[in-house]
Amino acid sequence: MLIRLKFSVKKLRRLKCLLYFCARNQMKIAMLIKFAVKNFRGFAERIEWDLSSPNNYTWSKDVISDGIIKNGIIYGPNGAGKTNFSLALFDIINHLTNLKARIIDYQQNYVYVGNPGSGVHFEYTFKFGKQIIEYQYIKDAHAVLKQERLTVDGVDAFNRNNSTFYLDEKQFPINPSAKRDLRDNSNNISIVNYLLNAYPLSKDHYLIKLSDFVNSMLWFRSVQGNTFMGLETTPTFLDEFIIKNNLVEDFQKFLKEISNQDFSFVKPQVNDKALVCKYKKGTIRFDLIASTGTHSLRLLYYWHKKMDRTSFVFIDEFDAFYHFKLAFEVCKLLFNLKCQVFTSSHNTYLMTNDLLRPDCNFILQNNKIKPLQACTEKELRFGHNIEKIYKAGAFHVE
Repeated sequence: MLIRLKFSVKKLRRLKCLLYFCARNQMKIAMLIKFAVKNFRGFAERIEWDLSSPNNYTWSKDVISDGIIKNGIIYGPNGAGKTNFSLALFDIINHLTNLKARIIDYQQNYVYVGNPGSGVHFEYTFKFGKQIIEYQYIKDAHAVLKQERLTVDGVDAFNRNNSTFYLDEKQFPINPSAKRDLRDNSNNISIVNYLLNAYPLSKDHYLIKLSDFVNSMLWFRSVQGNTFMGLETTPTFLDEFIIKNNLVEDFQKFLKEISNQDFSFVKPQVNDKALVCKYKKGTIRFDLIASTGTHSLRLLYYWHKKMDRTSFVFIDEFDAFYHFKLAFEVCKLLFNLKCQVFTSSHNTYLMTNDLLRPDCNFILQNNKIKPLQACTEKELRFGHNIEKIYKAGAFHVE
């Protein structure tokens, strides 16, 4: 039996727009789903972080996107390697972009000291829509590229190592001379960068998507000043940024909402470069009276204003100067963003099902990183006090 559905022209237009919007959003899905590194700083053995296998928990489903873990916190004892692991993860920024690390000693102690003759192995797996891109490369102790391989849905696009050079000529039909130069590669240029700069690619090509994703990654911390990797090329004076962009009232509101602090700022003049607080009997510069935690919030505010164009964010020890309840509020703010956002922390107050799920809380220890549910045989439920279970020593990374 044939059933005829009748739609008005207006309803058809709305349906068409909805389908287009859904298709467009589906095409925009770009996520890191796995990362592994070997022989980097303190990681003598290969360590892998898998975000592609979330559990089937029924709560906090918004922290999972397209079957990938979108938000999480990494815990671990001092010296376990949380900072070094995050730095390794962001090596790809130094490798593929001009957004070089704003960390002076980044390439010092680059290779594990017990195995200096072996290269550092980096492995990334991305999901761009329905495509799975695996990108691997090896660098020597001076961070010079030595080997490189990229596959699309399990099929090699190119592979260059000590004994082999392969480039898919159907995808990239370059002339023999250029191919020979690329194979010899005496200046150690990345094949990805060569193809991005020398070969015409469609705007939806996976290499363009890879480049866009990496250029939109951001790592930062406030423990040792405003150190960061990605998104920007030079440090910024935070007060000047707030004043120049007419954000003084917005910043004042942010401090009140996130930390319940009441600041009243003097309306700045055109050339002012520092925020000034006003009181009944005088004024004083904000940076002279703000606590260390409030200075950290100012840095968070600055980067948060730029996170609408980020793909992947990692904040190292984000709550080092925060009250435990403030850290909770900051996490809620960050985890509402559309991009992937992860942090490292020692604050077990955040290890609660009211914020995340066991598969989004990770423990890094003994050269391994695992989600909580993989560290215990106990079934973890919403009503469980995860922090209490953690402090009781029930989670083991083996």
